[in-house]
Amino acid sequence: MTQQLETAQRQFMTVGEVAAVLRVSSMTVYRLINAGELPAVRIGRSFRVRTEDLERYLADRFTKAG
Repeated sequence: MTQQLETAQRQFMTVGEVAAVLRVSSMTVYRLINAGELPAVRIGRSFRVRTEDLERYLADRFTKAG
């Protein structure tokens, strides 16, 4: 059961963690969530973002130079 909890902790990121990865402010992450561009789950008064959703968001916006 401890392993399941560790896996679940790795699957979800806080808004602050997402902001750090993207190097943007937390407000920018909240705007992405509220606009529906970045899927998130609301737990109480806070949001959590699945790591796979963040990776998908980045992959969809990746552009090739040249």
